[in-house]
Amino acid sequence: MSWKNGFVDLQVNGYMGVDFNGDATPEDIRDACVALGKHGVDGILATVITDHEDVMTRRLGTLVEACEQDELVRKLVMGIHIEGPFINETPGYVGAHPVPAVREADVDMAKRLLAAAGDLTRIVTLAPERDPGFRVTRFLADQGVVVSAGHCDPELEQLQGATDAGLSMFTHLGNGCAAEMHRHDNVVQRAISLAEHLWFGFIADGVHVPYFALKNYLRAVGVERSFFVTDAILAAGLGPGEYEMAGNTVVVDELGVTRYPGDLTHFVGSASTMPLMAERTQRELGLDDATLQQLMCDNPRRALGLSV
Repeated sequence: MSWKNGFVDLQVNGYMGVDFNGDATPEDIRDACVALGKHGVDGILATVITDHEDVMTRRLGTLVEACEQDELVRKLVMGIHIEGPFINETPGYVGAHPVPAVREADVDMAKRLLAAAGDLTRIVTLAPERDPGFRVTRFLADQGVVVSAGHCDPELEQLQGATDAGLSMFTHLGNGCAAEMHRHDNVVQRAISLAEHLWFGFIADGVHVPYFALKNYLRAVGVERSFFVTDAILAAGLGPGEYEMAGNTVVVDELGVTRYPGDLTHFVGSASTMPLMAERTQRELGLDDATLQQLMCDNPRRALGLSV
């Protein structure tokens, strides 16, 4: 593939043994960025997920420190994606996020998280139904942060209200939701009904979203409003095995499926890489190079309001 731009991944929790949601040092983050660059990635949003506030602020601070210390990190880390803690704590919708740390959206806490991240916050994922009056959504949008719905189950009116308040994205559509939902009135269908107002991220590894379903989603929302993410964790690029992540064991199988031992209902991020995702989607969906460049290089930039 010969593209004018490298991959841009808006959801990276870790890479090649480095966990952004663990005890990674600035030097570890540099190692991850070196590996990402070797895999054709030009830019990422380093992602910090739900945890208690002091833990999140510490991890955000480490990312800021890494960017300040190292030119390579500063170039590759385009910003930070804060995923949580203002999400839906219901089983299925909460995903692998730690339930005790989930909380209702709060403007004061949002301010503290943004402060800890310096000026690097680009996306905040939250649940619209956990944001009373959409106050946090409105505050973040006013700060120039992209507000994304995810790990959520808002009613259509709530999702519309959040969109009116500044919500402009949906995080990994088809994931961060219950495995069994109403056949028509569910969060996926509600989001798609607002496709003209939202950007949609998809974990396009064939595991989180089967390829036949991804084909339907791309047709429904349009390639021009879609982008691919890996949702990579520290196991990305390392192959099958058992890995320690934030004090828990994560098992990666031969297909790259990431789960906690014995849990057959939830994924724990992804062990995929952008080159592997490009190869698989081209093979399974027949996407041409121009379309893949749009989904994996150009649209992620456009979703952040950047030029291509």
